[in-house]
Amino acid sequence: MDHLNMYTADKERYEKMVYNRVGRSGLKFPAVSLGFWHNFGSKDSYDNMRAMCRTAFDHGITQFDLANNYGPASGSAEENLGRLLDDDFRPYRDELVITTKAGYHMWEGPYGDYGSRKYLTASLDQSLRRMKLDYVDVFYHHRMDRETPLEETTTALADIVRSGKALYVGVSNYDREYTEKAVRLLREQHCPVIVNQRRYSIFDRAIEEDGVKSFCRDNGVGIIAFSPLAQGLLTDRYLQGIPEDSRIMQDGRFLHESDLTEGRLRQIRRLNELAAQRGQTLAQMALSWVMRDGDVCSVLIGASKPEQITENIPAAYKTGFTKEELELIDGIIQ
Repeated sequence: MDHLNMYTADKERYEKMVYNRVGRSGLKFPAVSLGFWHNFGSKDSYDNMRAMCRTAFDHGITQFDLANNYGPASGSAEENLGRLLDDDFRPYRDELVITTKAGYHMWEGPYGDYGSRKYLTASLDQSLRRMKLDYVDVFYHHRMDRETPLEETTTALADIVRSGKALYVGVSNYDREYTEKAVRLLREQHCPVIVNQRRYSIFDRAIEEDGVKSFCRDNGVGIIAFSPLAQGLLTDRYLQGIPEDSRIMQDGRFLHESDLTEGRLRQIRRLNELAAQRGQTLAQMALSWVMRDGDVCSVLIGASKPEQITENIPAAYKTGFTKEELELIDGIIQ
């Protein structure tokens, strides 16, 4: 392919996606990002991973989101990303946002968990080796640690940025109290928290209830939402019950058969009817709802096949809801 045609292909790729500024930073996230939480582990099909990542990137999804413990086994998602970079994406490194996290158990002994300087520094070094990278774009502390002083955790994050091993820092699963304190501590070190990654969906609104959503909006911190489809419940997968090849049947670590009660199934079917009236699939409407007010800069989707990725992308272009639609959604889930 000549240079002109390469430029045209790249331009067309980015015209397929909406990009949103992350808080008050200079970084932009694609409105839809690809998460490696599921289906990128050691037991998953590499060819399918490759097809999903190629599809995502060809449609303007420039962010691949990982963590040290994603798999299973822990670390295997990062290893697979390293392989994917070698096979396809290393020439495009400067067009990608690659993120990882540390905070959950990774190795035995007192130094392989939570939020100490030793753990965060060692974990990122291991992650970079697995991915064969010199740096990540965003490094997150993955969960609150009430035993380690937050001053130690945030100083470690700031020093990681100064070392060049991460360009930005974020937090994940932080509540209002910890988010507010982390934002203050890192601003004092001239290394702002640019993003908080939290679970958020029509079915899970804890981020609204604990005040994180409003705090981030008012203080220039971006929000990226994980599990916006409630582990697949907010799709058409379960409208007729539990398929044999569903996440409930195949994995069962995070979504259980007991989660799909008759009451929940009725809600899913009513939401599906509303989505159809809007000209969307249920998954598209659920993603659009998360992005409806501009407070969320990106939604993290998981996928088990490329077609799910292309289905979800149009949600970024239809985030408007009428007052009546929002009230109907609220009424359905009450």
